[in-house]
Parts: sequence; C-alpha cells; structure tokens
Amino acid sequence: MNLFDYLIPFLLALGLLILVHELGHYLIARLCGVKVLRFSIGFGRPLIRWTAGADRTEWVLAAFPLGGYVKMLDEREGAVAPGELHRAFNRQHVLRRFAIVAAGPLANLLLAIVLYWGLFIGGTQELKPRLGGAEASSIAAQAGVREGDLVLDVDDEPVRSWPELRWALLRHALDAREVKLHVRTLEDVEAYRRIDLSGVQIEDGERDLIANLGLKLWRPPIDPVIGKVIDGAAGSRAGLLPGDRFVMLDGKPVTSWVEVVERVREHAGTSLPAEISRSGKDFSVTLVPDITEEQGRRVGKIGVAVAEPPAGDDSAFVIVHYGPAEAFGKALKQTWETSTLSLKMIGRMLTGEVSWRNLSGPVTIADYAGQSAKLGLSHYLKFVALISISLGVLNLLPIPVLDGGHLLYYVIEIIKGGPIPERIMEVGQQIGLILLAMLMAFAFYNDINRLISG
Repeated sequence: MNLFDYLIPFLLALGLLILVHELGHYLIARLCGVKVLRFSIGFGRPLIRWTAGADRTEWVLAAFPLGGYVKMLDEREGAVAPGELHRAFNRQHVLRRFAIVAAGPLANLLLAIVLYWGLFIGGTQELKPRLGGAEASSIAAQAGVREGDLVLDVDDEPVRSWPELRWALLRHALDAREVKLHVRTLEDVEAYRRIDLSGVQIEDGERDLIANLGLKLWRPPIDPVIGKVIDGAAGSRAGLLPGDRFVMLDGKPVTSWVEVVERVREHAGTSLPAEISRSGKDFSVTLVPDITEEQGRRVGKIGVAVAEPPAGDDSAFVIVHYGPAEAFGKALKQTWETSTLSLKMIGRMLTGEVSWRNLSGPVTIADYAGQSAKLGLSHYLKFVALISISLGVLNLLPIPVLDGGHLLYYVIEIIKGGPIPERIMEVGQQIGLILLAMLMAFAFYNDINRLISG
C-alpha cells in the first residue's frame, strides 16, 4: 500500500472542509463588523503566515492539520482599544454572535449541497440496484428475493442505483419495520418482496446492513478466461497464459469466473486439479494456490486476472443524472436525510441500540478517502460531501468546546435575558474537553481494531 495514495486525498479533503468551515465564521463575522485577528488552518506552530486586508488579518497554515480557528477581537482574550470596542465579538448582540458561530457548521452543510448538486447534474455511473441470490435462511430469502431482481422502488420511493437502495434500506432499518421492494425479475415480470427490518442489527463494524439481510449485489456472468498472469505466482508456476480458459476445477465443470475464484480460495496451499482450454486444445495442470490471510482466514490465490473485468459489462451499470432544478431538490434532500440519519445514529449509540464500533477516526477516514479517490472523481466528491455533513452535524452538537455548545449558551442567554456566568462556562469547557477526548480516544481505538482485524 502506498501511504501517499491515502494521505494526500485525506489531507486535501480535510483541508477543504476546514477552510470552508472557518470561512463561514470569518465571512459572517466580517458582515457583522467584527474584527478578525487571525484565520488559521491547523493548530500549533505556523508553517506559513502572511497578513492581508484593511484589518491586517493574519492568515496562517499551521503544523497540526486536524482543525482550524478564527480568532476575533474579544475583551476576554486581551485588552481592546476604546475606539475598537464596537468591533469586539463579546460586545455584539447575542443574535449576531449566534449567527457567527452557527455559520461554520452551516457552511459545511452548504458545501455538501453544492457538491451533490453538481454530481446530480453532471451524472455519475452507478451499479444498478439488481440483487443476487439471497443467502440461505436469511431475511432476504424469507422475503422471496430471487437472483436478478431489479429493485424499482422501496416503499414507493424510486431507487435508480445500488447506493440509493442501500441508503433507503438503512433509513428504513432505523424505523425497525417492514418495507416493500417493488422489483422486476429477469423474466421481466414485476413483483413485490416484503422485507422485515425489525430487529435487524445496523452495521456492527463487521457486517453491514445489506449483509445482515442476506442481500447481495448481482454480478453478470463472466467467462472464465484469463486476461493476465502475475510472474512468480501459482498460475505462472503452473504454466498458465493469458487467453487460457478454465474448463474444469477439482473435477467439476466451470462456467463463470466467480466459480474459479471460489474454488481457488477454498484450496489454499493444497493441490487443485484443473483442465484448461488453449487455442482449441484441452490439457490438464495441477495448481497449488498461494496462501493469503484475509480477515483471519486462509484463502487461496493463483495470481491471475479475468480477461473481461466486471466494470466492462455496461448492463450492470446505469448513468444517474437530473436536471438543474430536480438535482438541487435531490441535493437538499440528500443533505437533510444524511444529517438526520447521523443524529439518529448518535442517539442510538447513546442508548446502546447501535454499536459504538461504527464510530470512525482519522485512520479509517483516510482509508475511505484513498479508496474513493481510486474509484474516480465523482466517488471522491461524494466522500467529501459525506464527511462535510458529518463535520457540520458534529459541530452542532450541544457539547461545550464545539460550536453547538456555544450556541446552547446563547440560547440560554436569550431565554434568561443575560449572559451565563463565566465560571459556569469554564466548567462547561472542561467537561466538553473531557467528552471530546473520550470520543477521539474511542474513534482511534476503533481505527486500530479495524487495522488489526483487517
């Protein structure tokens, strides 16, 4: 694994999200007439700094990139010249202070709307919401899900892609009720599958919701023909060449590449008889798949790639795009639903209904950043939009230290008609720091646990 393949996409996304967040605070502060002393991306020792503007605001890029801040003129943080008291943050009306603080998280939500809007207008290539055969005795099998079912809508909500299907099922799973899938079968017959989502465990860090339901993505049949052979691997040692077709493996006929993969994985380090067709002639070889560890299991690999990769089959994909007006509505809806789902998940974690293993830290986020970047620009921008929403929602939580904690103070100030005593705010800050430290420690623990368990 090339570390920079993950680190660079992560830092680019993080830098953009912090910049947008702090710009929200900065712009509304300037609009309200508050003097901004420093705008910093990152904490700690400044790496780059310069001053600009009539107020000689200091712009800083600091060493520790996990955050940023906007420092405003404030009597609580130092002496203020009498002629500038009207520009101090603490002298502003409570509604102005509320607007300045709320602008950061709202800027992150606005960024997500803009990104989704652009993606929906431009169009993205997605997998169709077509289902593979349901796992035996699973909830999906009990619902009568069949190989090749194409989902048209979930409880009358149209779905056009595999991600939309996953999203719809996840939202309905939080309501713990039965949902109705409207499908079109491979025989071009429309039917309904009723799936009971009550009692279904929502992502425990090991298996996601789709797997818990027994649902699988449909994969079109792929001929068992070799496209590439890696030098030195088991396939190369056995004399396999590009263009070879698997006819039999372990004495059983082979009709698709999926069967090749499954049988090879089952024979890690053991002999696997194979019959191969090359240029119209058949011959036999004995493969000994190399042993590879995957999530604590020994699986076999022979170092060959399929001639026609799954992405080459256009029948499995669909281009999803909308007109400008509809795309904007979809962007608003996606941002709202993701925000509310995030809050629901946090609530379920607090009550123990959802595992805390879903909580992710910077290591996992960096991993997702790298993976999405490898899949292409549209997938990376979706990742950035999702993290931007998460950052916005997290900062709106009523925890002292976070923006939401300050907003809570301002709401109390509006209700009681005066500011909260400084001592109470200091205690609140200390409690907030402890809570935030615990949250970060748990997220790091989950990251390390995922790395160890694969």
